[in-house]
Amino acid sequence: MTVEKHTRRTVLTAGGAVAGAAAGAAALAACGSGTGSQAPQPSPAEPGTDAAVSPPGQPLAALSAVPVGEAVALTTQQGQPVIVSRPSDDTVVGFDGKCTHKGCAVAPQGAELRCPCHGSVFDAFTGAVKQGPAKTPLPKLEVKVENDQIISG
Repeated sequence: MTVEKHTRRTVLTAGGAVAGAAAGAAALAACGSGTGSQAPQPSPAEPGTDAAVSPPGQPLAALSAVPVGEAVALTTQQGQPVIVSRPSDDTVVGFDGKCTHKGCAVAPQGAELRCPCHGSVFDAFTGAVKQGPAKTPLPKLEVKVENDQIISG
């Protein structure tokens, strides 16, 4: 049996290769979870398409919880981050709450949704990219108002 001596360099080189492979796999994932973690997770739909993050009819929030002209970050019963925006008194729109660049949870700031990881900025009412590095808009979610509640459509 041959005993191989591992130097610091061989250990670091092997560790770097493993980390590089993990980073490559993470770059393929779309977004992070809604639990505050910034770890990338697979996207529920192709970027820029309608996404199915929660079953239809699931309550997300009271209409009064989303001020007109603003957006709020919510979490579905399945733990998925979503954004609900209210462009007018009787209109709500929803988006997947994960950045299409690397999957971090976006945060509402006025009429914008900002990614804290790499600085992407999205329009809170359309999901369109206002500033990269993200290149694709946030996937739209079907939401509607019933009995003063915002529910998934």
